[in-house]
Amino acid sequence: MADNGDDDSQYRIKEGDCVVLKRGDIFKAVRIQPRKKVIFEKQWFFLDNAVGHLYSTTFDIVSGGTLQPHQLKNTESSNDAKEAGTDNRNIVDDGKSQKLTRDDIETLKEQGLKGQEIIQHLIDNSSTFRDKTEYAQDKYIKKKKKKYENTVTILRPSCRILAMMYHGREPGKICHLRYDTLAQMLTLANIHAGSKILVFDTCAGLVLGAVMERMGGYGSVIQMYPGGGPVRAGVESFGFPAHFHDMLHEFPICHVNSLLAGTLDSNVKDASSTENQSTVVAEGQHNQPETEQQSSPQEQSMETSTGDDIGQDEKKKEKDKRKEAKAQEKKVKLEEKRKKLAAAASLLEGRNADGLIIASRFHPCPVLMGLLKFLSPSRPFVVYSQYKEPLIECYTKLKEHGGTINLRLTDTWLRHYQVLPNRTHPVLLMSGGGGYLLTGTTVAMDHSKPAGSQRAAEPAPKRLKLTGAEG
Repeated sequence: MADNGDDDSQYRIKEGDCVVLKRGDIFKAVRIQPRKKVIFEKQWFFLDNAVGHLYSTTFDIVSGGTLQPHQLKNTESSNDAKEAGTDNRNIVDDGKSQKLTRDDIETLKEQGLKGQEIIQHLIDNSSTFRDKTEYAQDKYIKKKKKKYENTVTILRPSCRILAMMYHGREPGKICHLRYDTLAQMLTLANIHAGSKILVFDTCAGLVLGAVMERMGGYGSVIQMYPGGGPVRAGVESFGFPAHFHDMLHEFPICHVNSLLAGTLDSNVKDASSTENQSTVVAEGQHNQPETEQQSSPQEQSMETSTGDDIGQDEKKKEKDKRKEAKAQEKKVKLEEKRKKLAAAASLLEGRNADGLIIASRFHPCPVLMGLLKFLSPSRPFVVYSQYKEPLIECYTKLKEHGGTINLRLTDTWLRHYQVLPNRTHPVLLMSGGGGYLLTGTTVAMDHSKPAGSQRAAEPAPKRLKLTGAEG
């Protein structure tokens, strides 16, 4: 029974968890904190009452911003829907079929009526509802539910849900990466537990989080990042446990060439950070003569304002202590960063990675040619781009360079279908494109022979010339 209780607790909402709010096709990632106001779809509420409930539970937003579990009620709308017309040819949308005005609906809300009850009043006061066909009635009810029902569903974060959230709200942040394309990337790169994966991601950390979720906390992931530091906003939305972050390493992409050449120094790795520290120290030394100049007139008026001088000395001591504490914190952070870089460099020096995924807004060709050297033979790699032209250049470059086989350049096509009785058809609106993928497999190259030696060694075929003829 204790095991069952532990298993049940995994599926329940707890304080501090990262969750995804859903209403219709709109998602939002938040963290559950006590008495924190959450604004979602022009409504505000608190998530305190959601703690302890199961994930995928739908809640009603009550007055005061509190949440209550949604309870399905059987109303008379199902009986009214049976009284339907044969067609909609005689229905005219002139705006006069609804007897309730906006003020009447507001008074119903003030009386405490909820969404389903308001929808029932709208159905009762519609003069054309019973003349509509059964399909038109269902469409009408669905439209009014989306407008008047104050409900929200709390979901557990996953790769698919977060990909749909980013693609629906801010597709530019993830380079317009669609969730079906992301699923193909994970499959083609053979992401599994216990492997060593290289990830170059500028999609807000969504691809990195998807790789970590697929690996389940086992193995090692090396994030290659541009700029001053890695971006992991998407990883934080997954809400991984602490042991998941132990397998995550980071390495700057600007030091890849020096690592391949064997000239990378552990002290050089933090050159930029040490420069920042030296500038801080220089500023502190530059400010010292100013403080001395300020103290010289104070020494002249020592007899008149001794109490003020003591207070100023105490403030100076406090400032010095704060500066020392900040400098000590910076030293600790620099040391931790140096250790992380050294650990990531030691993993890369083996050149035995099991897979490579590149999804970036930068041109992928130089990144791909540099990172392929860290893969073991017979290992897959996947490159994503929103446009096909950069991948075509990568394809031709790999063909010329060699060392890869099974190169494929593909695009994905996705279309949603409405599945309902007697009206199943493709949805009219669909995504224009999900980007392009370049996939392949690395092989070991024989560097002792040049690329064209095999063709030169083959003898040219010759035809035998007939010397004599019969007759």
